[in-house]
Amino acid sequence: MSDSGAELEKWPSRVAAARRSGGIPETKELYGGWCRGGYEIKLVDVPAWRLAALEPVPGPSRLTPPHSAVRAMQKEQQPLGLTKPVQGRGLRLVQALITATENAGHSSAAGQTGSVPPSHRRRRASPHLTITAQGRPVGFLVFQEQDRTEHVATDKEVAEAKKNSWIRIPRFDYTRPNGSLRPQRRPAAPGERMGRHPNRPLEDQLAEIAQEVTLRGEAAERRLLDEIEAARQKRIRWEAAMKEARVQYAEAYRVRHFEPQGAAWRHTTRLAEYVSAVRTRVETMPQARPGPKPKHGSTGRQHAWSI
Repeated sequence: MSDSGAELEKWPSRVAAARRSGGIPETKELYGGWCRGGYEIKLVDVPAWRLAALEPVPGPSRLTPPHSAVRAMQKEQQPLGLTKPVQGRGLRLVQALITATENAGHSSAAGQTGSVPPSHRRRRASPHLTITAQGRPVGFLVFQEQDRTEHVATDKEVAEAKKNSWIRIPRFDYTRPNGSLRPQRRPAAPGERMGRHPNRPLEDQLAEIAQEVTLRGEAAERRLLDEIEAARQKRIRWEAAMKEARVQYAEAYRVRHFEPQGAAWRHTTRLAEYVSAVRTRVETMPQARPGPKPKHGSTGRQHAWSI
């Protein structure tokens, strides 16, 4: 969508309303996100794993014995930042999630378990619980929803919003916590949501959350294997390059050092051949014969020789 101004700002809430409406097919998912040209809306296929039938994960009726992470939560004055009426249920659901994921071979550890950040800070908050699958940690926050009503904007808020573009009028007024618990994972990939129906209660999402942890671990393992293979291929290319470099260096060394020596050797060989040829020529030349002796009494000093 390439609308501008106030009309463009309405599209995220419209996408959220469409998701809540129940009119989207089970095999499709509505995606909305900001892009360079405005706001992009897509109806995409739901991955096959999201459509698989899962075995429900039952919550325990009692914490006997509690997991070490749950014991750390029990020591807090207000575990998970939950109100008294839902603390016990919240801890039992965390215990059920830990049991399901550890049965799949994953490990769990408690984080900051005594509070819950406000909604606008949850994406960067420390998790209550971290589950590690194949070396990939997935953090979870458990928070208690609040009753809310539609916010009626006051004249002052409207005037301030018109005056300052960064001011947003809230859509809802939140009153008191209710009994509904929701999970939030960290990190969350762009456009992804926890579970197939994120607005359902936490107890109805345990099987899906456990499945997603396993899938994330498998994806992390595949990435690790891909990185190992990429490193191996890089090593092979490096060794081949080094071998080629050694060949080129040896050739350059030969050119730089051996060719002058070869030229000297060839010069010496030609000189030796020349000397040998001269010797042979001299040896094959006819011998010189002396001329007649001068007569006695001759006053001349000249000698005549004939060859």
